[in-house]
Amino acid sequence: MAKKKITVEGLRKFNIFMFVFFAIQVAVIFAIANAKVKFPINVSYLTFNTDTKTLDSATKAIYQLPLVWPILAFLVICMLAHLIISTIYYRQYKKDLKLGMNRARWIEYSFSASTMIVAVALLTGIYDLVSLICLFALVMVMNLCGLIMEIHNQTTEKTKWISYIVGCIAGIVPWIGIAIYFWASASNSTSGAKIPAFVYWIFITIFLFFNCFAINMFLQYKKWGPWKNYLYGERVYIILSLVAKTALAWQVFAGTLRP
Repeated sequence: MAKKKITVEGLRKFNIFMFVFFAIQVAVIFAIANAKVKFPINVSYLTFNTDTKTLDSATKAIYQLPLVWPILAFLVICMLAHLIISTIYYRQYKKDLKLGMNRARWIEYSFSASTMIVAVALLTGIYDLVSLICLFALVMVMNLCGLIMEIHNQTTEKTKWISYIVGCIAGIVPWIGIAIYFWASASNSTSGAKIPAFVYWIFITIFLFFNCFAINMFLQYKKWGPWKNYLYGERVYIILSLVAKTALAWQVFAGTLRP
């Protein structure tokens, strides 16, 4: 039996499905999640110790962030992106796909994936505001490098990988930081407050999905197997987005946000 051909109109319908699917998740999580689960957002600064006449480091909490907010945020961003792509942006979406790129995808990822990494970072104990901003910015840069990769290679005869390499470097740094916090928690045998097991599963699954996005782009540009058709890679991006965001949202819900 012949495989069903991937078409732009078929991808449009898939985007509509994604909008509905994420809208349902947003409504359910908003309605039943435990909004009392909060994490402190801290800032660190120097203060003068009048006793020792030295500059000492100090930290204070400036806000208590409900964990449900970043979870809902990246789901809403994704939901709205799929709605826009399948409606008012569809004509441009169709043009871009014919050229072998999707600018809307990378703009959406630059916000949704960055918000996802902040949620993961909070769960591992990264509460410093500046650190969270840097993690957000690095993942945003990673995804914007994907946008640059696709636009740049519209004008080249041979694929140029510089944007891909820079994006991979920017993208791995947040995971190194999160891994350091995991290691610090695991090695602190005197502490009774360990990172919960479900957070380890979140780290593993979301890290693997992040890498799958990069692998999908690599295969698209190498044009291996079904990836010779750019639309195949586009469909894989949509599936990865669906699974990654859903997995993170419901793992967090099961671990901390359930009523």
